[in-house]
Amino acid sequence: MSENKKRVTGIGGVFFKTKNPDDIKSWYQKHLGFDTDEYGTCFEWRHAEDSEKKGFSQWSPFSDSTDYFQPSLKDFMINYRVDDLEWLVKKLKEEGVTVLDKIESYDYGKFVHILDPEGNKIELWEPVDEIFDKGVKGRTK
Repeated sequence: MSENKKRVTGIGGVFFKTKNPDDIKSWYQKHLGFDTDEYGTCFEWRHAEDSEKKGFSQWSPFSDSTDYFQPSLKDFMINYRVDDLEWLVKKLKEEGVTVLDKIESYDYGKFVHILDPEGNKIELWEPVDEIFDKGVKGRTK
């Protein structure tokens, strides 16, 4: 694999804690036009190199009692899209980056979590956009 291989290709999602996720989703729906579902909303866009190919970025409010962001103590987590998660995790481990878990695979993509030097939990996602597209209900275009 080439050392010049892309690492992060874009933002896959923004996740944040809130006291009442349903109220927040309703507020964003009413005032900013978000089309929400149980997870938040999904922003659909097109790939720069192939405008026929869809891509997605997820926006999701979580309950402030969630432990999903742990071990980070922050109220947010960013998800970044990547092309080859297995290759990237190998490189990150070689570079001494804290990799929190093993790669998990789903039909819509692969995921892993890392920590930055300030303790921010980061989710890395190698998406399968064609499958993700079929499961998305809330879309904000």
